[in-house]
Order: sequence, then structure tokens, then C-alpha cells
Amino acid sequence: MSQASPSAPRSADADVLVIGAGFGGLGAALSLAERGAKVVLCEALRYPGGCASTFERGGYRFESGATLFSGLAPDQLFGRWITRHGLDVAVDWIDPLVELRTPSLRLPIGRDRGALVDVLCGLPGAPERGLRGFFAYQERIADTLWALFDDPALLPPLGAVALLRHAASTPRYAALLPALGRPLESVLARFGVAGFAPLRQYLDGLCQITVQCGVAEAEAPFAMATMDYYFRGTGHVRGGIGALAWALVRAVERLGGEVRMASRVRSLAPTPGGYRAATRSGEIRARHVVANLLPQDLRALIGAAPGALPRLDRLAADVEGGWGAAMLYLVARAPEGASPAAHHLELVQDPGAPFIEGNHLFVSASGAADEGRAPPGHRTLTVSTHVPLAKHRALSPGQQGDYIAAVQARMREGLAALAPEWSESVEHALTASPRTFERFTGRAGGAVGGVPRRAGLGHYLSAWPRPVQEGLWMVGDSVFPGQSTLAAAIGGVRAAESVARRLGLARGRG
Repeated sequence: MSQASPSAPRSADADVLVIGAGFGGLGAALSLAERGAKVVLCEALRYPGGCASTFERGGYRFESGATLFSGLAPDQLFGRWITRHGLDVAVDWIDPLVELRTPSLRLPIGRDRGALVDVLCGLPGAPERGLRGFFAYQERIADTLWALFDDPALLPPLGAVALLRHAASTPRYAALLPALGRPLESVLARFGVAGFAPLRQYLDGLCQITVQCGVAEAEAPFAMATMDYYFRGTGHVRGGIGALAWALVRAVERLGGEVRMASRVRSLAPTPGGYRAATRSGEIRARHVVANLLPQDLRALIGAAPGALPRLDRLAADVEGGWGAAMLYLVARAPEGASPAAHHLELVQDPGAPFIEGNHLFVSASGAADEGRAPPGHRTLTVSTHVPLAKHRALSPGQQGDYIAAVQARMREGLAALAPEWSESVEHALTASPRTFERFTGRAGGAVGGVPRRAGLGHYLSAWPRPVQEGLWMVGDSVFPGQSTLAAAIGGVRAAESVARRLGLARGRG
């Protein structure tokens, strides 16, 4: 990889400086490099992927966050990039993808929607007619919205062809209208399934992971689209999601882009015709800047006073109303008889309590084929739970430590109660808190997951990529559509399209 030496400062002129090698920044950098732009990508860490990365500690390799990744099918964005650029990435199509466990429920979630619906309908007391009606409606909504993810050209900025295709799809969009601005709970009530506990537990957990809030708050169309996450090209990247991030870095370099790892951008200032960035590896001058940063961090980088950029202020407030994470990074012996495939578990200790602070866990365990992540016969596990940023921020440093320690104790209790086969075989453990994430990722307050998509029409007003100020663009999980690795990458592609138009470059392929 291209890597700067602090002892050898450099200066470069570029069409575009991309700050941050999270998947939003990688998507923007690759799309611009494909169009022939001169791109410099700076990343503060020594590895790419941001919050969706694979890091090494003590000879073990862990996923930064416990999650699954979509968009890997051949006709989806990551799948197309893998083929187009010959990326050295292997995908394992595991099934089931996730198992939901509560004290009274074991629900495997596989790759087939119909199979999941059949399982739910077969549970005691299931309102079968309502369930099938709800999932039929949900599928219509998901098909409509996932078409935009599968073909990012249908997202803003729109060309003439895209506008014509949208016009032809107007009847399909009409199905969205009853759900716009409403919580998912209202749609469940419409079909008479809001009180069916297994469905509610499944959806509360899924929504907390994807749209960052529960059924009672989640914007219904967003939530119903993310319900298809497991059915749309979701798989396990062998070796960890970092393998995909590194492959995208290499693709950018092969196209002539320059990637500087361990090169934090320290300041950013407008100049005539562009921007000047001071970095650890020297000064960079660029006509445009794409920042894969939280709004708070971008505001600090450019030295903007509160009130100077209202859009950044609004986004920053939204992020501060979201989540940090408490983490356990574990190494365990593979349980006797365990499948060699990667495992993903969703654990809920008390379905009647909020799905946060150790009550709700997502667990990602590596597979036997993930060479280099753990010794033979062992697996690495990433265990995560949400913690409210506002609550964490209000505590003193000492109180924060006590609070996170209590959350992690509850996480261990949940793992022991609901996944004892893994808990009993743990041999090594690391912990992380929002403060840890802030220290190692540079994200203000250790925020994860982006902006909670609570019910309201305001989400749709931010769908069009537009600069924060002239020549300065923002991508990542706090701007539309970036609620997942795939969504962040798609956001990067759409921002790149807007930048390319300003630079007079040819349209990209997505």
C-alpha cells in the first residue's frame, strides 16, 4: 500500500482529496478514479474500512463491529466492483445468516423471505393472515427501494434517463405513500400483527441494528427496506470485511489514485479554486474535497464556528442523539460440533426492555476458513451493544468507565445465558467503549451507526448530494443513504457523480 513517511513531507495537486477510507470514502475515490480524476485518499488509520474494518491486536484479527454485509451479489455494487476490477475477495454465502435467541425463542433467519414467513406463521398464536399480508406489503416496498440501491444511477443527482425511469415507476411509488412519515409500528398495527411478540422481537432487533431505533420510532419505508437486508446479497467476506476494504484500496491505486494510510488530515482551508489540506504526510491542494467524516469532525477540521454552517449543525445534533457502542472482542475455542462457517447471533435477554446497554447483543464469529484471524480450532468473536451517546457524554470520565464496565458485565451475562457454547470456551478478551472508538477512529464521541432514522419526512429532503460549502462534499453514515456499509458506499458513488459533473468528467458505471 502507498504509505507516507512523516520524515518525508510531500505536496500534491489533485482534482479531489478524499478524507477517510471508510466505505463512503472508498466508494467516492474508486468512482472518481474510474472517471479519470486525479484522486488522493488520506486515511488516519493504518488500515481502511473505518467502523467497518478488520483490525489486528495481539496476533488476532477482529471485525471492528459485529455485523453482516450486503451488496455482494454479482448484480449489486460490491459484486460489480469485484468482477470489474478483479478484486481478490471471496464471499461465503452462509445460511442461516443470523439466529435470534431470546429466553423463549430461537429464530434462524436465512436467505429466503418465504421460509422466514412460514416459520413465523407456524409459531403458537401466530396471526397468519396478518403476517402474510404484512410481509407481502413489505416486499413491495423493499422491491421499490432496493431497486435504487441495485442501480445507484436512480439516486440523485439524476440524469434524463433516470428521470424517465422514475416516471415509469410512479405506480410502484404510490405504495409508499401510506407509510411515509410514520413509524413501522403503525404499519404493523394496520395488519393486526403489532402484538405478535416473536415478530416484534425480530423487528426491534433488526431495526436497532440497521436504522438505529426500534419499531415504535423507525421511519416505516426505511425499516421495511432494511427488513430485506438478509435477502439481498448478504454474505460473509472471508478474512473479514477488511479484505474488501483493502481490495478497494488496491483498485483505486491501479487506476492511478494515490492512497496515503496513517496520514491524518489536520486542517482544511479554502483557497482560490479549491482547498489546501495540511496532513501528516505533507500539504495537499485539491479542487474538491470529499470528507468521509462525522459532521462534528468536519466542522472542527475546517474551523467553522457553531451557526456558520447550519446544515452541519443539524447533522451534528442528529448524530449526538444517536449511539455509541460497548464492545467485547473475544477469542474462543470452536464449540464441539460447530459448523465451520462464520456465525452471527442476535441475543436479547429481556424482550420487554430497551434493546440497548447489554440487553441486546449482536455477535459475529469468524469461520474456520478465515485464515489468520485465530489459531486453528479457534474463532474470533466481536460482540456489540448500543449505548446512548447523550447519556455517556453526560458522565464524568470516571463515571463513564463504571457505566461501560457495568454494560460489559451485562453483555457477558447475556452471552453466558443465551450462547453458552461460545461463552464457556473464551480464552482471551479485549474490551472497547465509545472513548476507545473516538481514540482510534477519530469519530467525535465514538459515534457509530449514523443518524437514527426516526419517523418523519425530513429524511427525504436530504436525498440529493450537495456540497457543505463550495467544493466540499460529505459522505458516510450520517448523510443519505449511508445507514450501512453498502449504503455508505452508494452515497460515495453518488457524491462522486456530482463532483465529476463539476469537473467535466464522463459519467461512471456505478
